[in-house]
Amino acid sequence: MKFGVSTFVTDDGVRPAVLGRALEERGFGSLFVAEHTHIPVKRESPWPGGAELPRHYYRALDPFVVLTAAAAVTERLRVGTGIALIVQRDPIVLAKEVASLDLISGGRAVLGVGAGWNREEMRNHGTDPRTRMRLLRERVLAVKELWTKDEAEFHGEFVDFDPVFSYPKPVQDPHPPVLIGGSGPTTFDRVVEFGDGWVPIYGRGAGGLAARISELRERAGRRVPVTVFGVPPERAAVEDLVAAGADEALFNLRTAPEDDTLRDLDRLAGLV
Repeated sequence: MKFGVSTFVTDDGVRPAVLGRALEERGFGSLFVAEHTHIPVKRESPWPGGAELPRHYYRALDPFVVLTAAAAVTERLRVGTGIALIVQRDPIVLAKEVASLDLISGGRAVLGVGAGWNREEMRNHGTDPRTRMRLLRERVLAVKELWTKDEAEFHGEFVDFDPVFSYPKPVQDPHPPVLIGGSGPTTFDRVVEFGDGWVPIYGRGAGGLAARISELRERAGRRVPVTVFGVPPERAAVEDLVAAGADEALFNLRTAPEDDTLRDLDRLAGLV
């Protein structure tokens, strides 16, 4: 079992470089950060986590800026998105951002992706919530083409471009792993078709995690890596994930100032 943290990095919390160094010094293997470009003032979509949307959703920094800052001051820490809302991102720009992060980090980038829940946010980016899953699929496939082909092209329903040169290419071969978020009824379809791993939120989704992991790996015909994020800081939770066959636990790290964050990490390190 590998261990990391998943968190929101904001303008009023710990700075990314401080967080990255602190994680590596304490033996953590990864940092995954969340993304929201903005939160519309008029909110209609219910937040899956409860009634009141927490403050840190409004204050999140750009994930690739955060991860680059953390990567620059570390040597082993894997740096990933948990998750990037790629239905709100241009795929050509996204491919360059992740490949650049992979180059700067020496091959430590991970792209966790999802379609998101906030329909108002999507619409502000020109995305129709009704077709967001088809859009997500095409953008992942297009990004992989841009990463792996010297003259990449893609022709789909939503993504369409003739041959292009896109550099840098990622350091990792064939490319940084793409982890598919979600726990819905069609999530495994996406993992099997174009994902390199599954990244569910701890405690969400129907059925036990062990049964779902077994189902996924049987459908895929391979041992699909499973990273679970939002894991509570409890020994029992870690034991459950080990028994279920998960590969990596990302402890939920609250968004807080530097001193509080370092104390939280010291407590979490006792579970690693």
